[in-house]
Amino acid sequence: MTERSNAVEAATRRLSAALDGLEGVLEQRQDTDRAEAALAAQVAALAGDRSRLAFELDVQTGRAQRLDIAGREISRRLDSAMDAVRAVVNVHDV
Repeated sequence: MTERSNAVEAATRRLSAALDGLEGVLEQRQDTDRAEAALAAQVAALAGDRSRLAFELDVQTGRAQRLDIAGREISRRLDSAMDAVRAVVNVHDV
């Protein structure tokens, strides 16, 4: 029976070592799953930020275009007003 007891003890140690190894692998997997979940949350947050920033960029691009158009119109009006002033000055200088 001693031989059989030794075999059972050896099998028990191997089983215990295998279970310890499995437990370690499971803990690593859980850590990996948590890291992946955290990364997925960050990616989702970045996607939301990207969408918000794209919208804000569109708004600001539209505003810049409107300001550019207004600036060109102001410049055109100033040129026209300066031409009118020059014409008046030229008429009265003669």
